[in-house]
Amino acid sequence: MAKLLIIDDERGIRNTLKEILADEGYEVEVAENGRQGLEMAQANGYDLIFSDIKMPEMDGMELLAALKQPLSTSPQGEETEPIETPVVMITGHGDVETAVQALKMGAYDFLVKPLDLNRILITTKNALESKSLKQETKQLRKKISAKGPQMIGESAAITHVRDIINKVAPTEARVLITGQNGTGKEVVAHLIHEQSARAHGPLVEVNCAAIPSELIESELFGHMKGSFTGAVKDRAGKFEQADGGTLFLDEIGDMSLAAQTKVLRALQESEITRVGSDKAIKVNVRVLAATNKDLAAEIEKGNFREDLFHRLNVIPIHVPSLNERTEDIPLLVSYFAEHICSEQGIALKTFDSGAIKALQSRQWTGNIRQLRNVVERLIILAGPQITKEDVELYA
Repeated sequence: MAKLLIIDDERGIRNTLKEILADEGYEVEVAENGRQGLEMAQANGYDLIFSDIKMPEMDGMELLAALKQPLSTSPQGEETEPIETPVVMITGHGDVETAVQALKMGAYDFLVKPLDLNRILITTKNALESKSLKQETKQLRKKISAKGPQMIGESAAITHVRDIINKVAPTEARVLITGQNGTGKEVVAHLIHEQSARAHGPLVEVNCAAIPSELIESELFGHMKGSFTGAVKDRAGKFEQADGGTLFLDEIGDMSLAAQTKVLRALQESEITRVGSDKAIKVNVRVLAATNKDLAAEIEKGNFREDLFHRLNVIPIHVPSLNERTEDIPLLVSYFAEHICSEQGIALKTFDSGAIKALQSRQWTGNIRQLRNVVERLIILAGPQITKEDVELYA
């Protein structure tokens, strides 16, 4: 049952409105003035609030502003969230302009005196449906967000990485992410983007190792129709696609020297030129790069440009191997088990202490990726509770 609050200094109006809405099955409470109404709204959870505009002490506009602002400051210094309850303003004919201003301030709608029964009921129904839809959307966003990349662990090594991400994400600094295959370098890139001012823009990923050297320039910078065999139309490259957002160059240690030169120029001048064109195109891109190679050694061998390395390595982040943070294995196993069982549509399986110790004692050359595969194999092949014996048999 929806719970409504009516705030009006005229007894006749608030009582009439209360009777109408109570007859429709709603739970209705009333307040005699704006200040009392604000206190009730802050103390109780209402699904819909009706408020008169002209009231003594605190008028409806002041009340609306107070409802839509953070309520207070917590002892920890954090502001609480504003009330999201829809507010319908009640106004006289001469105050319609004020009511329109209330809409701009966040009111859901307004009713004009004398109140019309059908308008009251329709507005109430629509406002409650709008609130329900907003709540569903918010929950869906939370679920989608929860499915995104996450950094699981509480070890000192992973906490250090998380701290650096929190510091560098809001900036425009370039980041070079290093670490073995399977450690989660792409997760770091995703988290940096999601916590940055560019989160509303695209995150474009390029696996430099997966693209043939003769195509990497076209992939990064785009090409014009006819610029080479197979170029049947103009095509924007990854730099253009990432404009306003983030470009993640994964396995950049495998990029050809020719492509490195063009990437360096793009970083220096914030512009690129498509293959087969002489027209420069301005791009606004934050570049994150990752590699499993020792770029200092690659520079010594002549395989990587030192000037590009220094352009990319403004903030270095090294992602530790799983063998360097085995204390995180219980949390990782629990996380993977929950997600895998949910994906498979089976009851949650648990790992006993012997199984966890057995997993911690192993060498994880494939890191997090390998651990997830092992957890999935154990869930599929073992019983409801996975033991040390299961690990020895199937892992």
